[in-house]
Amino acid sequence: MRDDDAPTSRMSVQTEPTLSGIENLPNRLAAMLEEHRPSRMPFFQRLASLPRATAGDPTLLGEIHLLYQSAMHATRASVYYLPHLDSPALRKRKLRIFIDDDGLADGDTHHYQLTKAFLSIGARCRLDDEEFGEPGELCHYLEAETADFVRLAPKLYSRSLGAWCVVEMLSVDWMRGLADALSVHFPHFKHQRYFEECFLQHVEERHAAEALEVTQIVLRARPELIHDTWRDAKITAEALDGVWTHLDRIVRNAQAKMVPQRRR
Repeated sequence: MRDDDAPTSRMSVQTEPTLSGIENLPNRLAAMLEEHRPSRMPFFQRLASLPRATAGDPTLLGEIHLLYQSAMHATRASVYYLPHLDSPALRKRKLRIFIDDDGLADGDTHHYQLTKAFLSIGARCRLDDEEFGEPGELCHYLEAETADFVRLAPKLYSRSLGAWCVVEMLSVDWMRGLADALSVHFPHFKHQRYFEECFLQHVEERHAAEALEVTQIVLRARPELIHDTWRDAKITAEALDGVWTHLDRIVRNAQAKMVPQRRR
């Protein structure tokens, strides 16, 4: 038998590229996500550029809250179903993520904090906090790309760690984009607890690093999962683009309803 036909040789040929891909996963994901940065989408700049009277419309703000909160809710709920994290050490690390989102001091959560931030600028919220529940029910209040993302998130989160990595890696970008856009009209908005605590404590950056590190731990033990991980990461990045596209459509519709001022 030739050396290159030996089982060990075949294993080396098969596994070395996979192992290299696992170690390079953070860089590869970062390169891919550079094309999907939320802040590059027109929604954020268009929202910042609205006239103050239009940006302050309670109905528009309530619609933005519904779409944004629904997308965030879908990811926060889906993270409870992450696979492959069954060992005590990995369960402990996953629990830390849960606590950062849903176990804040005095019974607070990121969900509640976000609603409070929108209420502080006069949003007429379409749903109460406790009405954000099962994705299928929530989609009755949604349409277009946001509904697609809400339906997709539980499926992707439960079958690989790719969706989780993408959301954690991009979240600080869209949070800053939203905070900056609405703070043009409401300067106190970016100082609401939902934003300020995350920014000051670097919560989202920490979650991104944790998601990548945990995913690499899993993939080193089960390298056959790297294909599914990468596939779901790409699907998630593209689906998130749809959320910002839908939000931009809402803002463009608000612009179209503006009554032109009469010339004097």
